[in-house]
Amino acid sequence: MQMLTLIGATAALGGCGKEEAAQPFRYTLDSFADIKVMRYQVPGWEELTLQQKAYAYHLSEAAKWGRDIYWDQNCPGNLPLRHALEQILREYKGDRSSPEWQDWLVYAKRVFFSNGIHHHYAEDKFFPACGRDYFASLLKSVGYKGDTAVLLEFVDGDGFPQRRATSPDGDLVALSAVNFYEGVTRDEVEAYYAAQVDPTDPTPVSYGLNTKVVKRDDQVVEKPWCSGGIYGPAIDRICAELEKAAEVAESDLQKEYIGLLVRYYRTGDLRLWDEYNIAWVRDTLGKVDFINGFIEDYNDPLGRKGAWEGMVNLRDDEASKRTVILSENAQWFEDHSPVDPRFRKKECRGISAKVINAVVLAGDSYPSTPIGINLPNADWIRKDHGSKSVTIANITHAYDASANELPNSTLAEFAWDEAEIARAKEFGAIADEIHTDLHECLGHGSGQLLPGVSTTAMGEYSSTLEEARADLFGLYYAADPKLVELGIMPDPEAYKAEYDQYIRNGLMVQFNRVELGRPNTEAHMQNRKLIAEWCYEQGAEDHVIERRTRDGKNYFVVTDYEALRGLFARLLAEIQRIKSEGDYAAGKALVETYAVHIDPALHKEVKERYKALGLKPYSGFINPDIVPVIRGGRTVDYKLVYNDDYLAQMLAYGRDYAALD
Repeated sequence: MQMLTLIGATAALGGCGKEEAAQPFRYTLDSFADIKVMRYQVPGWEELTLQQKAYAYHLSEAAKWGRDIYWDQNCPGNLPLRHALEQILREYKGDRSSPEWQDWLVYAKRVFFSNGIHHHYAEDKFFPACGRDYFASLLKSVGYKGDTAVLLEFVDGDGFPQRRATSPDGDLVALSAVNFYEGVTRDEVEAYYAAQVDPTDPTPVSYGLNTKVVKRDDQVVEKPWCSGGIYGPAIDRICAELEKAAEVAESDLQKEYIGLLVRYYRTGDLRLWDEYNIAWVRDTLGKVDFINGFIEDYNDPLGRKGAWEGMVNLRDDEASKRTVILSENAQWFEDHSPVDPRFRKKECRGISAKVINAVVLAGDSYPSTPIGINLPNADWIRKDHGSKSVTIANITHAYDASANELPNSTLAEFAWDEAEIARAKEFGAIADEIHTDLHECLGHGSGQLLPGVSTTAMGEYSSTLEEARADLFGLYYAADPKLVELGIMPDPEAYKAEYDQYIRNGLMVQFNRVELGRPNTEAHMQNRKLIAEWCYEQGAEDHVIERRTRDGKNYFVVTDYEALRGLFARLLAEIQRIKSEGDYAAGKALVETYAVHIDPALHKEVKERYKALGLKPYSGFINPDIVPVIRGGRTVDYKLVYNDDYLAQMLAYGRDYAALD
């Protein structure tokens, strides 16, 4: 008799939360506010060996144990609020059909999706529509033990208006809600780190990546995120699962770098983090791979602190053939880049790229996740040891499959004519995938800083400029005949579909995600607007991109693709110069001029046209569960169980992986 041990499996509210295997796979699960929730499939799982499945299972458990860390990093008060929401969802016995409950439920779903009280993308605080009195009545009905007044002020008071402040006016540290600093000013933080940096060190550590900066007895000090420090209980759980994973790792190299990662977590020593990344980059053969740690610094207004993130994935061998070709030809692309030769790498080392299928998303990648990743982030490691680039195939497939479940599309609404639509349908998907490959595999790994230039020289503009640099690299080379020669791009004209959609999105469509009257603040959206608007302005005299009107609606149409490629080359050269030379003033000018301010009339039009389509501008995912199969007291298999209940997974994770109070 076979028995399933449902470790971490989702239990739905009043049900099992599972869909019968015989039913067709449904990607779209839920929608609310401006969000659509989906799920993804994991091709290749059943072909894994038992050892590989066990390895992926323990890595996935390690990822899930970091969830509370990310919630707390986003804003102090997020975790107590989440616990209150979970208590109400589990225990409330009143009317769950009333309009007030439905309004409250939408708020709860938004908080779960955003890992806190700030919009996951726009980063502004959002509020419940049910009203404070109703919220208070729910807390009272379930016997909430905390301070109700404090909690409700956190929910709908004026405090913490933005997760990461972006305005050039004011103290970005003081104005940001992120829990990276306490009692310190921006000037104090920057002076503190300036005193730590040795500009002659060829292997500088990422100062501040895994610490909170506070003031104690009039002294600025760092408090590490490590065992025995901040987030110690959660980190200990992560380490325990990593050590179990090491016992069933595929290779000695995997055991080596997992050991380094555990030592880093135990000590907080950033030199060990660098050693881990150097060893991790060398592992290009493992079928199962992962990321786990304080990684991306987008949420920090000063671009230093790493948000906690986890992901476990499987290599897609067939799809990876394309990225392998790119990585094998990395030096050709670097040598022919349209940037100043001083800023090109003389030798591209250790660049590896692959297509993967996600198994578990966590922290900064859950529920909303990227479709491509390039790591590690340290420029000197990229230069001396290389990097890993991935395109996440099953996530991209889920987006496409979910869109096909819906009757309307942005393409039909915002494309100028049938020729543009036909080009997108024929080549849009593959051209977009190749652009992502170029962005992650080669773009982020390209270029070099001049000696003495700090990796943090761009400050709060670093994320936007780095994403723009990588996007421009991909856009420039998407049109290069070399891609057709290598058998990557299927047709010499295919790149035009990517140019069409990039300009259409960067100048118009993406603003459906921004509230009317608000600036454009998210780094990736800023990057796209910067590129598209700069090219529109620079090519205005030659009508490279035309703004056309039909039936009172605006459209942006590329008329000269070769000239547009030339503009991409010019802007890539300038942004690479800015980064390589550490020209903060020029970087600031580019971002503030082209990336932030949205034309109000165009913004209003986009919002109205998008709303009429009935689509949600943001999407995210729930994970499948990896369920051990126990027979005779032994684990004989690990099965994937695909959940179909968004709230059930949120509640299960809150119950089973709550490491912090």
